[in-house]
Amino acid sequence: MATITMKELLEAGVHFGHQTKRWNPKMKEYIFGERNGIYIIDLQKTLKMFKDASKYVTDLCSSGKTVLFVGTKRQAQDAIAEEATRCGMPYINQRWLGGLLTNWVTVQKSVKRLQELDEMATDGRYELLTKKEVIKLERERKHLQANLAGIKNMKRLPDALFIVDSNNEAIAVKEARKLGIPVVAVVDTNCDPTVVDYVIPGNDDALRAIRLFTSKISDSAAEGVNLVGDKQFEQPAEVEAPAELVTLNAEGEETGDAADDVVDLEAALGGGIRKAPGVVSALEAEPETAETAL
Repeated sequence: MATITMKELLEAGVHFGHQTKRWNPKMKEYIFGERNGIYIIDLQKTLKMFKDASKYVTDLCSSGKTVLFVGTKRQAQDAIAEEATRCGMPYINQRWLGGLLTNWVTVQKSVKRLQELDEMATDGRYELLTKKEVIKLERERKHLQANLAGIKNMKRLPDALFIVDSNNEAIAVKEARKLGIPVVAVVDTNCDPTVVDYVIPGNDDALRAIRLFTSKISDSAAEGVNLVGDKQFEQPAEVEAPAELVTLNAEGEETGDAADDVVDLEAALGGGIRKAPGVVSALEAEPETAETAL
């Protein structure tokens, strides 16, 4: 399973959310605090939820299923195309055509038309046409290529979607939910996490953050594809593989990989962070509870 570290998240600027006035209250549980009018995302939760999403993608691809990579915002286009191609998955990186999932039969007709034009361009049929006809067909092929190149070889509906910015790709999310297709998405502080099945709280605008998440999900998908047909991957039903090894020292504290993931986020970011309202109220309630118990 593809792994990600706290250091990588910090270096990519994953912890930077949107301005406090542009937040979605449903993202409250994923916000660590606020600094200079910008919400800071809780990277401890990002780390944990990314592992869950990564494991899901690996398990899905290991059973021969497909994940559609979606990211049409300018800073995500190149990363989506490159990483989806690397792991052999379909992608949409220019424009989400309305009804791409819910009206799949009609979209398939456009895909077949694109394939036909590609064949005409390579098998010499263009030479039998006039220059004006060729220009007209090339214009049509260029338009179809821009929107459908990433799904040209996708013969059926995808089994899951990986989305960068669930707000920007709201139509894709709605279509997936309507068809019961699971959605894995990078969700910023201005998004609604309740419409996403596997939430990855993080910055969905920074180029480095987008490339980090996309490349790691691509690694997970590629690993799943490599496991197809691997008998060693199969395990008896009663034996469960441990999610991660956790050991305790003499003081009862965690050591090893699990302990490395626990970082003082405020110290790592240089302080000056005002805790989120929910965190502050929870801390203030603790002394009162203790007095009541006495």
